[in-house]
Amino acid sequence: MGMIYTFGNISGAHLNPAVSITFTLVKRFPLSSLGPYIISQISGATLVSITLKYLFPNNHDLGSTVPSGSSGQSLILEIILAFILMLVIINTATVSKEQGMFAGLAMGRVVLFEALISGNTSVLWICILAPVVGASFAVMCWKYLF
Repeated sequence: MGMIYTFGNISGAHLNPAVSITFTLVKRFPLSSLGPYIISQISGATLVSITLKYLFPNNHDLGSTVPSGSSGQSLILEIILAFILMLVIINTATVSKEQGMFAGLAMGRVVLFEALISGNTSVLWICILAPVVGASFAVMCWKYLF
């Protein structure tokens, strides 16, 4: 939430590709801006991951997302959490300093490059798919319920 209020007036707080993709799918973000935003998000996550790897060379899983349950449990939980968090942010953003503009969501970080740098890519598909599904579902529900 702090990141959204800090950077919301600069970029709509699109700090995660799942947010940008979701808002593009529901026509709240221009398709022409999607590529540059995702490149920026991945670049930022890569720099953070490299910095963590440099600062903590003995911790091989630092920054990577590793579920503790089964893949199915992790997928469902990630979708639910992304859904809830997106609803909170949409409702917060529409009355915040962004003055009605849809703010993005800092649902975590870009996990692709964290996983690649740490070498842990076994459940990467969950970390990519679940936030997009959960956030997309939240925006669709929000449009019809609120």
